[in-house]
Amino acid sequence: MTTFSRLDRSVVGRWWWTVDRWTLLAVILLLCIGGVMVLAASPAVANRIGLDNFHFVRRQLLYLPMALMIILGISLMSPLWVRRMAVILFGGCIFLTLLTLLIGPEVKGAQRWLQFGSFTLQPTEFLKPAFAVVAAWMFAEQRKGAEIPGNLISIGLYVVVVSLLLMQPDVGMTLVVSAVWFAQFFLAGLPIMWVVGFLVLGIVGAAGAYVFFPHVTKRVDRFLNPEGGDNYQIERAMEAFQTGGFFGVGPGDGSVKTVLPDAHTDFIFAVVGEEFGVIFCLILLGLFTFVVLRGFSRLLVEKNFFVVLAAAGLLTQFGLQSIINIGVNLRLMPTKGMTLPFISYGGSSMLALAILMGMLLALSRRRAGTGEL
Repeated sequence: MTTFSRLDRSVVGRWWWTVDRWTLLAVILLLCIGGVMVLAASPAVANRIGLDNFHFVRRQLLYLPMALMIILGISLMSPLWVRRMAVILFGGCIFLTLLTLLIGPEVKGAQRWLQFGSFTLQPTEFLKPAFAVVAAWMFAEQRKGAEIPGNLISIGLYVVVVSLLLMQPDVGMTLVVSAVWFAQFFLAGLPIMWVVGFLVLGIVGAAGAYVFFPHVTKRVDRFLNPEGGDNYQIERAMEAFQTGGFFGVGPGDGSVKTVLPDAHTDFIFAVVGEEFGVIFCLILLGLFTFVVLRGFSRLLVEKNFFVVLAAAGLLTQFGLQSIINIGVNLRLMPTKGMTLPFISYGGSSMLALAILMGMLLALSRRRAGTGEL
């Protein structure tokens, strides 16, 4: 029987006294806010494309409890089991991503989804957190001086992942995966000459994406020269923030969701700004910042090198995804189809982020600081 006292040695009892309850609370708040915002933003979108008004709402309400169960279930794991799960998930996602390139439908010039009846799966969303943990494992093995050439294996896996992403193509996700992987490699003790080499390679890669991917060229050109191209969604988003002011026009009273095609996904932050105002946007931004900074603060006393690298990679991914979505909505960077964690509508994104957060909570539990696997 679980009593939640410090003497309780059950699995749930030990979990309660070792998990970061403040981060868990912040994540639950984000899930709740996300549910409210999808309820506010999606009916207008559904009606515009000929669906039932609450089509997206019902789906999101199905994903929310699933996401919470995934977070809680994975957070019970030890770092060893987190690593094992990540390896299995990584292998499965590589297979499904290859399958996507073979039989996945083409949507807006990209092959990123698999269709299973009425359910659509984007395997690369799950590939991101799995790869971060697997790469951390390889870097940690190299640091141990083991016979496993961890750095070389990690580089090889990175090349495979990036190649699959570029074949879809998904340049934005490639940049996120690359940034997370490089941050982990840097923390693992990347030699200075390698740092310079990877930075040069990154610049060359970004320039190549601009030259060889027409959709990237258009987005960058529109960002650099807003007057020279179609910036309809960005302009409407900026108008939404101006209309909302400090306190917003009120829940459900916004108009931007009736004209923005992606009001329930990529541009849901603009709906938040219009209906709830700048102050609430800052509170939401504060929640994302709290999760990231709280996570890194717990790593300062961590002695398990694998845990440090894996958790740092997951935190970097979570933070980058938040920054990119908010930055796009505020016209601070070129447009990129990336959801706002736990706020935007999307089953694959929601469940993948739940796996990420579950692994992060498992890795950051206090008993992990003893070096226990």
